[in-house]
Amino acid sequence: MTSPALRKRASTKSPSLSNGARRIACGRSLLLSWLLFCWNENRNRANLKICCSVNWRTEVKAAGNIFGDYFQVATYGESHGGGVGCVISGCPPRIPLTEEDMQPDLDRRRRGHSGINTPRKETDTCQILSGTYEGMTTGTPIHVFVPNADQRGRDYNDTTNAYRPSHADLTYDLKYGVRSVQGGGRASARETIGRVAAGALAKKILKLKSGVEILAFVSKVHQVVLPEDAVDYETVTLDQIESNICRCPDPEYAEKMIAAIDKVRIDGNSIGGVVTCIARNVPRGLGTPVFDKLEALLAKAMLSLPASKGFEIGSGFAGTDLTGSEHNDEFYMDETGNVRTRTNRSGGVQVFIL
Repeated sequence: MTSPALRKRASTKSPSLSNGARRIACGRSLLLSWLLFCWNENRNRANLKICCSVNWRTEVKAAGNIFGDYFQVATYGESHGGGVGCVISGCPPRIPLTEEDMQPDLDRRRRGHSGINTPRKETDTCQILSGTYEGMTTGTPIHVFVPNADQRGRDYNDTTNAYRPSHADLTYDLKYGVRSVQGGGRASARETIGRVAAGALAKKILKLKSGVEILAFVSKVHQVVLPEDAVDYETVTLDQIESNICRCPDPEYAEKMIAAIDKVRIDGNSIGGVVTCIARNVPRGLGTPVFDKLEALLAKAMLSLPASKGFEIGSGFAGTDLTGSEHNDEFYMDETGNVRTRTNRSGGVQVFIL
């Protein structure tokens, strides 16, 4: 209940508004209310054409396209739109950078590059539209664009009235009430072009500033598993990984993996696998407590990749088969006086810091 003073204040006419001004204000409010009503009615009618129920009372925006704090990457574009790319913010100035620095990694990512992946024909030729001058970064945002050349939207006409299982069709309709029928839209693996371009630059900066080296290879395809001791994480090279189309550094197991893929591909099917990533010469002290743990940030980045369903670091889930004393990484002092561990079951991360 309001006090008498408040009731009085609420019922007292404002001396600064004339009757005409009040009528104009009331009319404007009625007009806005009517426009809002018509807008909602049109949306409700459009909603009848959608085969799923969408709550239009809550406005949902498609956020979540930016990753990072200091070195920040925003990706954009759809599978069969005009193109895809990224905007990179936070890159230091005076870093040598041209399209040739990014193109090799984009070529490695490219679909149709080998006989065991999706045969879409794209050149994936990148263009740096801003953020560099005479081959050097300027410290301003870097815009990288890759046009879509092989657009085949008609290939997806059948999906207009049907949802593909294990795709984003149904969930996009449920959340936004609209979806990109052609391909996967933002859920397409083509979105990763922006990540690869930004990753090529990040990899170069880390190498220049700290000597960091990052490698990744296929360690499992379906039921073909590369043994743990088949690869020396300290010495494996990019040339060994790139020696075959499966990108497995062990030639024998690479052939087994390729055979497994070919077997299901003939039947029009597909299989999954596991990628193992190694980071060498990483400086100490990365990561902060609680929500910004290094492994938590890595997990967020990796699980945001299309079709990824699991993330492990160090011993991962296999660590549950060991006791605490078996799983601990014992410390020792090396010949240069640095504290090191005899094993690496923690994956190089102690609690939350590298």
